[in-house]
Amino acid sequence: MIRVIGIDPGLRNMGWGVIDVAGSKLSHVANGICHSETGIELAERLLSLHAQLTRVFVTYRPQTAAVEHTFVNKDGVATLKLGQARGIALLVPAQMGLSVGEYAPNNVKKTVVGVGHADKGQVAHMVRMQLPGVQFEGPDAADALAIAITHAHHGGASSFAAAVARASA
Repeated sequence: MIRVIGIDPGLRNMGWGVIDVAGSKLSHVANGICHSETGIELAERLLSLHAQLTRVFVTYRPQTAAVEHTFVNKDGVATLKLGQARGIALLVPAQMGLSVGEYAPNNVKKTVVGVGHADKGQVAHMVRMQLPGVQFEGPDAADALAIAITHAHHGGASSFAAAVARASA
């Protein structure tokens, strides 16, 4: 069994979702959202996200991680801030010694829903289908679980499992 964490980067709300992967069987472990307060300095917001996400890693001990790529929008300042939050999403797993898969939003949607331009509602519905009984802490957590599922299906978790098996032999 491999434990996978998916992270949906965001400066205000950083979603995370943890699943266990045993062959083709997926099971929900936990999900949530790391929040940062508006109205405080950017550095403090990033530090808060780092501390919260680190606690998630210490609590659930994932073995591999996946982060969604940032899309570029028309607001350059907002894109840069989102990129800095994404940096935290990449930094924490790296600090824990984990490999990190990165997936484009359309790739996540295509993997989970079957089409690359699905809306958030369709993604959440298909995550519920693949993880029966899951209750989301919010839309960002649902997206993070979709990222974890994508990592499981695209070899991130299975490659890790194969490497562990080879090392144990």
